[in-house]
Amino acid sequence: MAETVGEVRIISEPGLPRRLLLVADSSGRRYVVKQHRSAERFAQEVRAYATYLTSLRDLTAELVAHDPSNRTLLLSYVPGDDCDSPALTSSERSLSHHRAGVALRRLHDATPEEQAELSGCGLADRMHQWTRRADDAGIVSRDERRLLHAYALRLSSTTLEGSVCHLDYQPRNWRLHRDALFVVDFEHCRPDARVRDVGRLEHRHWVGQPHLRDAFFSGYGRLLSDAEQQLLHLFGAIEAVTALVRGHETGDAELSAHGRALLARLP
Repeated sequence: MAETVGEVRIISEPGLPRRLLLVADSSGRRYVVKQHRSAERFAQEVRAYATYLTSLRDLTAELVAHDPSNRTLLLSYVPGDDCDSPALTSSERSLSHHRAGVALRRLHDATPEEQAELSGCGLADRMHQWTRRADDAGIVSRDERRLLHAYALRLSSTTLEGSVCHLDYQPRNWRLHRDALFVVDFEHCRPDARVRDVGRLEHRHWVGQPHLRDAFFSGYGRLLSDAEQQLLHLFGAIEAVTALVRGHETGDAELSAHGRALLARLP
């Protein structure tokens, strides 16, 4: 990508994930280099920046260049503190959730052509697949397996309101700079059920912290309907089983514990 921005130097940034690199060009302008392991995730993120995010440039990074041969993106640098940082004050945390609600509403409303009704069958099939993986790994009981299949059955007969979704919408992918918030990491971004975008917030970050939920929906501009709230409860089953499987496969005890606790809260 040197032909786009010229020679760059690497800037040490210990907090960055391993597949991200902070660099600067000769004028001092900063960029983030992101390399994907998955060709599918690479293509999905390029598509998001090239289509869904074109009207949201003030909320996220700019895709400066990309190279399919090594699945690498060159993104403009967005300033700010990660919103999952323990250094954030209580007021900053509430502000970040409010601003994240504003940002998500704009993403959901940015592409009206994607706002169609969806069948829950595809998500039900996905939940069955995750449940089989959990069962094969021996990390769910017979009763838990039966519960997950029951949730999948309910989901299969549900109609979902669609929109373009981020699908990993949580504080680790928000950056707060003064009172502005930027959203990053669009490798999962695609049309889906819009309520899924608050699933990880509901089941990971708002448990025991209703003030953050209130701040978020104040920014989003409306509360969930009763039907959407019931759907969010169903999505908790997907969150639980994926956390269990991912936690088991990666040795992430914290993620496994989250999945186990959520599964126990579901009935």
